[in-house]
Amino acid sequence: MKFYDSIGPNPRLVRMFMAEKGIELPKQTVDLRGGENRQPDHLARTPYGQMPVLELDDGSFLAEVTVICDYLEELHPTPAMIGSTPQERAECRMWTRRIDLSIVEPMAYGYRYSEGLKFFEKRMPCFPESAPGLKSLAAQNLRKLNDLIAGKQFVCGDRFTLADMWLFCWVEFGGTVKQPLAEDNTNIAAWQARVARRPSATA
Repeated sequence: MKFYDSIGPNPRLVRMFMAEKGIELPKQTVDLRGGENRQPDHLARTPYGQMPVLELDDGSFLAEVTVICDYLEELHPTPAMIGSTPQERAECRMWTRRIDLSIVEPMAYGYRYSEGLKFFEKRMPCFPESAPGLKSLAAQNLRKLNDLIAGKQFVCGDRFTLADMWLFCWVEFGGTVKQPLAEDNTNIAAWQARVARRPSATA
């Protein structure tokens, strides 16, 4: 297998996932800033041009972060980063989905339509007028999650999972694109500090 890597929170998430599992794969860096992901070679790997991409041994390709992590978990079930039982897996996927839809998507599009507009406007339809609302929605949902994780070590309780990695990479990314974590999100701030101490956080 080969991992097509680049800058950005999504490739970082998969690197973090692999680090937690001790998986090492050959990597090829794709120049995202230079638009290499929109060139024919990469579009042959994934027609949407997204990053990252995993090339399988048979020459086929997997995109979508959660799909790549699901696949790696099936190949390397220990240590479990999604879950060891149907209930654990369902819980992790539920929270991953919630974080993706309620926090990651509005945060990402809020950035793309504002600070990232000059970079993205030539690559995708952009709606700058919606950026403030999207950023506000992401912030509101972070506050809600802050309350929901009170008393928990991680998103799924005592288990460190893909849901934590998803949230961690995007909360940290938000801090670099003028969407910092609000000071009243004390539970998330404490959680973020715990996750940042894990060796995989530097992957």
